[in-house]
Amino acid sequence: MSAADVVQRYFAIVADLNSSQDDFEAVLHPDVRVVEHPNAMNAEGAVRDRDHMLEGFVAGKQLLTSQAIDLHELVVDGDRVAVRATWRGTTGDGTELVAHIAGWLTVADDRILEHETFDCYEPFTPRS
Repeated sequence: MSAADVVQRYFAIVADLNSSQDDFEAVLHPDVRVVEHPNAMNAEGAVRDRDHMLEGFVAGKQLLTSQAIDLHELVVDGDRVAVRATWRGTTGDGTELVAHIAGWLTVADDRILEHETFDCYEPFTPRS
């Protein structure tokens, strides 16, 4: 499987609210590491390991009623993939969130080993 195929599969699993934790685990390298740079949803940013990624995956499914990720561009160099994407999600109270994403991913053994992401959220107002 090509690095681009792995990255596309990873984002498809993340976007699908019906995907399972097993689906997600299958695309993650045991030593996976994600760096999320500071953004409107997470002012401090974060570094996550596999366990924290799985927790976030489950939590996101409980928070959102819909979600989509549109991959606009993939630039591949061996096992590294640069991604430009748009994420859209709707929370349980109907708040619509949109983030424009630039990310760099490393693939090893047909799984995601590293994911560094820069998420730029459009302004939003939570509904009451």
